Amino acid sequence: MSKVAVLGLGKAGLAAARHALAAGDELTVYAGASAPALIEAAQPLQQAGARVVFDCEQVEGPFDLCVASPGISANSAFYKSAQAASAELVGECEYAFRLSPQDWLAVTGTNGKTTTTSLLAHLLNAAGTLAYPCGNIGDTCTESVEHRRAGETLVAEMSSYGLASTSRFAPQVAALLNITPDHLSWHGSLQAYADAKLKVFQNMGPGNTAVICDEVPGCAQIAAQLRERGVAVITVGSRVPGVDCAYEREDGMLCVETQGCCCELCRAEELQIKGPHNVMNALAAAACALAYGCDAGGVAAGLRSFAPLEHRIEPCGSAGGVGYFNDSKATNVDAVLVALKAFPGQPVNLLLGGRDKGTDLAPLVEACKGPVARVFAYGEAAERFCAAFEGSGIPLQRAAGMREAFACASQAAQPGEVVLLSPACASFDEFSSFNHRGEVFKDLVAALKA
Repeated sequence: MSKVAVLGLGKAGLAAARHALAAGDELTVYAGASAPALIEAAQPLQQAGARVVFDCEQVEGPFDLCVASPGISANSAFYKSAQAASAELVGECEYAFRLSPQDWLAVTGTNGKTTTTSLLAHLLNAAGTLAYPCGNIGDTCTESVEHRRAGETLVAEMSSYGLASTSRFAPQVAALLNITPDHLSWHGSLQAYADAKLKVFQNMGPGNTAVICDEVPGCAQIAAQLRERGVAVITVGSRVPGVDCAYEREDGMLCVETQGCCCELCRAEELQIKGPHNVMNALAAAACALAYGCDAGGVAAGLRSFAPLEHRIEPCGSAGGVGYFNDSKATNVDAVLVALKAFPGQPVNLLLGGRDKGTDLAPLVEACKGPVARVFAYGEAAERFCAAFEGSGIPLQRAAGMREAFACASQAAQPGEVVLLSPACASFDEFSSFNHRGEVFKDLVAALKA
């Protein structure tokens, strides 16, 4: 019997705690603040023999293993206390990998990882390989391991939080999409954040494949270091003669070129997911699937059949000749910059606002010049958006909340234009999550159409 501690009792912590109990471990859970929902979640664990500690971040061991939930920063006193009290501390993704280390693929990046993870699992299934997405998307890694079917490949969306606490995690194929500033308060610096992302490749060796998008800072250097270790590398974005790469040809054909052979898949216009960023996501997913051994015909069919995900430039229909799109997942400036490229030739009425992340707004203002007809700023961040857009020449209207901003935008938008919720902010000033915000937006569109 091992002595195991679990930090946090959210989705990941609860999954790890349940597994530890089922394995017969002596379990202590440090659950955090004694909120009613957590107290309720803890009751079955306590009834099964676990010790649950609330309102305490001083961990008292010794423990053979501690599993930390992804929201707990490695720089926090709570995490360091647990580290000192445990022979080893790992994250929930690492814990799950050790339980079942075969057949993992991984996707990480600041933006686009949920779409790419979902698409990659879809491509594998379309090509006849049983696959299931997990991690940041759907079930936790631990739950996915517990429910794993024979021969099933797990496709894990890996956050920087989850990767920071890995040590043995070794996917057979992994993709790194991009690295832009995000979660810096958790990691402490941009370099620490980038280092966490790069840990997705740390245990790769001969027989494994790394897929790296051109826009990753230092892409060429990272690729060279991986090749020195015997890792196969496919770069995504531009065609480079003599280098394994995935790219969009001038005629719009998506191609993956490896070992001198070019695999033509489908045209960009055939994708149901729109925008240049989704072309990159599709190329990255296709490169991963082909590297994993999937049939090119199945991959091509999967690219054509994959539908847009909720809250990610999600089409919500049209009313009065105006198209409505829910991009509530765009909680940072970089995500909005990507979304603005998805509507060539269609003026955008842009809804910005929510809880401010304090990021530099100058690139956003500059990117809005041209594609954006009007800005509607709302919520806690409205004042800063108003200040940033002052003098830009872009009409801006301030609203108290997202619902009011939607009403203003729907009145102002002209036929042929787009109303886009792509807030560049967290949702927590007005909504419980970005999902909640997106659902409210879709309800407003539905009511308008009715």
